[in-house]
Amino acid sequence: MKFLPTSTSFDEAERGASVAVLPVGSFEQHGHFLPLTTDTMVACAIAESLANKFGLFLLPPVSFGCSHEHAGFAGTISIGAVTLCRVIEDIRASLELQEVRKLVLVNGHGGNYVLGNIVQEANVDKPRMALFPHRDDWEQARKTAGMATSNHEDMHGGELEVSILLAAAPEAVREIDTSDDHMSSDRTHLHIRGMAGYTESGIVGRPSLGDATKGKLALEELTAAFEAHLRFLLD
Repeated sequence: MKFLPTSTSFDEAERGASVAVLPVGSFEQHGHFLPLTTDTMVACAIAESLANKFGLFLLPPVSFGCSHEHAGFAGTISIGAVTLCRVIEDIRASLELQEVRKLVLVNGHGGNYVLGNIVQEANVDKPRMALFPHRDDWEQARKTAGMATSNHEDMHGGELEVSILLAAAPEAVREIDTSDDHMSSDRTHLHIRGMAGYTESGIVGRPSLGDATKGKLALEELTAAFEAHLRFLLD
């Protein structure tokens, strides 16, 4: 897969897409076996699949997000929610100048909560933006792929993210074994304690279960599920 679009201005003029798709990720720790860019890479893999399937204008990713819960782990860099809001709004305004009036945000990082507010506010009077995938989309993708874990128990650096990267960019995944699995189901005070309050390794989930075939099936399921979101956006 490509993590940056390679289309030219002439390509996009010919395509004439009315919908753009923007991957939004993060730059944060994912243990010793996944790169800091994991969430961005996952978002890019999904966005590229959607763009190819539905003829959307694929944008380069926003690769920094709201990762403050990962503070203290080496390499993690965050931007504020207000900054992320402004970046998204500026991109949307620039697209509208080109008559591209619909924007899909493909979010690869659960901590980017503010994206939901951005999309809801944009859609007050008519559909302008969509946020994808939703929690239910992720859960269905896990089931379709035959994954053993749920969204809650496998929340960071686990079976899902490892599987998608093994399918989309296997060279980015380092050696993993069962000693890397770490479960911490009760994370009631995550917003106070941060990830460091629940995991020393930075992982919450079962990365040892990651598998390229599962990742491929998950991406296919997400791509199929997006059609309903797109239909409502264009309604």
